[in-house]
Amino acid sequence: MLGNHSSATEFYLLGFSGSRELRHILFATFFFFYSVTFIGNTVIIVIVCLDKRLQSPMYFFLGHLSALEILVTTIVVPVMLWGLLLPGMQTVSLAACVTQPFLYLALGTTEFALLGAMAVDRYVAICNPLRYNVIMNSRTCNLVLFGVLFQIWPVYATYQLSYCKSNVVDNFFCDRGQLLKLSCDNTLFMEFILFLMAVFVLFGSLIPTIVSYTYIVSTILKIPSASGRRKAFSTCASHFTCVVIGYGSCLFLYVKPKQTQATDYNRVVSLMVSVVTPFLNPFIFTLRNDKVIEALQDRVKQCCHLFRN
Repeated sequence: MLGNHSSATEFYLLGFSGSRELRHILFATFFFFYSVTFIGNTVIIVIVCLDKRLQSPMYFFLGHLSALEILVTTIVVPVMLWGLLLPGMQTVSLAACVTQPFLYLALGTTEFALLGAMAVDRYVAICNPLRYNVIMNSRTCNLVLFGVLFQIWPVYATYQLSYCKSNVVDNFFCDRGQLLKLSCDNTLFMEFILFLMAVFVLFGSLIPTIVSYTYIVSTILKIPSASGRRKAFSTCASHFTCVVIGYGSCLFLYVKPKQTQATDYNRVVSLMVSVVTPFLNPFIFTLRNDKVIEALQDRVKQCCHLFRN
């Protein structure tokens, strides 16, 4: 605990409790998840950049989504892995502890905007294909990259708070809710604003997604052949699965008026958002996408041919 008139300049991350053996098991598990996430998403980025068959807005969004997944996990997971190797608690400066959630949430905000844009992309491709190239132009694609600007006020407000209750963060990273809990200032108004911002980000991108899929399903059901309906659904299945996982976990984590509650609950959902979802996305978007699989197979064949020569 800190003195009544002092403010913390550094924090200690409590991380995961348990025996040394358990922490080593967790380290190996999370390191495996992070490695697969990094390699899988990097492969998608390289394929999208190199293969001419994937030069469309849909794969532009997919490449950027993969880049965001790499960045989100890199902001959180290496710090968590280092904490699992340390015998005690991990020390983080105030500036680093405020910057980490800023980058994490800024990238997350951009990712949700990207998921909303991907839903609109699928709607235009299925319901209005003749105008696809007109609507989904480069300007439309670049409009989704606004997450950093959206998070400037929260990071400034968090940095201005005084932290005199404690400097122990009960999480594996600098969770903003935990920082508000440690502040000796009245954070009720700030929590309310953060709640409204979370609602705006999540529902602002979720509503276009719901509307787009409503029209998509309505259009697909009008297709007379079963094979045609199946092919149309397959183009949306990957994105829809990602939407369900991503929005479901973040709705439970961020859209609540009280930002400081349920530490264990927040830790589990944070793991889902920062570790599990980025790990699953390369499989979700490649295993159900014939063009990506074909492009990957061609690149593997080219690499094998080069090694043989």
